[in-house]
Amino acid sequence: MDIATDADTRSQTLPASPSEDSSAGIGHAQHRPLVFVAALSTIFMAAMEGTIVATAMPTIVGSLGGIDLFSWIFGAYLLTQAILIPIYGRLSDLYGRKPVLLFGIGVFLVGSVLCGLAWNMMSLIVFRIVQGIGSGALIPVSQTVVADIYSGEARARMQGYISSTFGSAAVIGPMIGGLIATHVSWKAIFWINIPFGIIAASLLSLALKEEVKKRRHYIDYIGAVLMASATALMMIALTAADTLSAATLAAAFGVSAMLIAALIFYESRVSEPMIPIRLYRNRLVAGGNWVGAANGAISMAIVGFLPVYMHSLMGSSTLISGVALGTLSVFWPFGGFVGSRMVLRMPYRLSSTIGAIILATGSTLLILLHPNASPLHPIIAVGIMGLGMGISNISFVVAIQDNVDWSQRGAAMSSVFFSRIIGQSFGSAVFGGIFNAGLASRGSFNGNEVVQLLQEGHKQIAKIPGIAGILDTLAHTLHSIYLVSGLIAVLVAAAVPCFPSALRLREQR
Repeated sequence: MDIATDADTRSQTLPASPSEDSSAGIGHAQHRPLVFVAALSTIFMAAMEGTIVATAMPTIVGSLGGIDLFSWIFGAYLLTQAILIPIYGRLSDLYGRKPVLLFGIGVFLVGSVLCGLAWNMMSLIVFRIVQGIGSGALIPVSQTVVADIYSGEARARMQGYISSTFGSAAVIGPMIGGLIATHVSWKAIFWINIPFGIIAASLLSLALKEEVKKRRHYIDYIGAVLMASATALMMIALTAADTLSAATLAAAFGVSAMLIAALIFYESRVSEPMIPIRLYRNRLVAGGNWVGAANGAISMAIVGFLPVYMHSLMGSSTLISGVALGTLSVFWPFGGFVGSRMVLRMPYRLSSTIGAIILATGSTLLILLHPNASPLHPIIAVGIMGLGMGISNISFVVAIQDNVDWSQRGAAMSSVFFSRIIGQSFGSAVFGGIFNAGLASRGSFNGNEVVQLLQEGHKQIAKIPGIAGILDTLAHTLHSIYLVSGLIAVLVAAAVPCFPSALRLREQR
């Protein structure tokens, strides 16, 4: 379908008039730098949360105990965040970005304070849920604020700075987390959020001037409940997929699918839906969601299984494995920065195509990885993949910001972040299933021998009985994971036709 000739799609993808955008809340031009600093502070705080906590996990578990529950420190946070991201996005379209973002910052800071006061693992998980309730608003609504106050080429340049902020958080977070946990207290890794949050909230309160039209809104509570229930059930099932029976997993997905069907049916019939279903008819939004989900899934193949490959099959140290993962954290935001400059000079379709080709190239290198390869091989492959992910993702982000009306921009941006989290959960479950099935189907050994290999690496490899069979099975299984990941990377290119061939960034208004 050609967007240029389809009246319904054209009305959704063509931009609002300048007057519409301005009346929605751009505010005074002189306040833009302060609002932008506030948005960057909020994004940095939220982006650093994941890496800084991960670094301190051994210290936290050592202090609080409950090792059997520690995975839920991440799971509870991500689950709550995922449920609320699309809801916050829609609320920001109805009531403005400022109140929603200030609420999110406030709840996030309360949760951060409480996390530092946790007395056992269960209390920490509960307080991480509080953090997640606030976190769902932070990144998507902050990026939407930036899209509101800038337009045209300036908007694309600002997205480059935001990508750099993600990269800085990925590099700085682990270092700060390690230093604080070692020399201060693990509690302080949560409390470090407080100054960033206070700065951001103060600047937003003073500088962001919105002019949202005051009118009575219909609050779609039923849609919110259906959305939250479907997302929660699906993510819990994906997170616990390796411990659930096939029948239980199928039942969970079946119920989740029915809830989604009910959501679509209901939301298409209310005047102000919490999840504007019509928005997904917009090819840019649909393509951006697919790219976000695909990138999320691919990242889990790297984060979850590349250290296993490098440590157990290649004999690389933990430090070298960490460098490979760090390469993804740095080059994905760097790709976003590069992509934000590319869309200034070429149509979105071309920049997205370049990103997809780069991603497929890196994925091919990862498929070709073998146990005798140099440690530079996976590091280079992951770096190329991160670059491709960043370029392909930012092309859709900027296009959506530039071509979706203010009244739906918050929901559109939130949907992209939501799809990435769902992709991460799906990828974790699928690749984990491939890993477990591969080991179970090919070996005459048990899981304890694999655990021993993961613990000792190549240092005392000769002591492990049947080591040749273990290495062969592990290599074959991980290769299968990267084949599937590579297929997903190739399918990222399927989103390219979502861009009209001539669509490109509009000039500054």
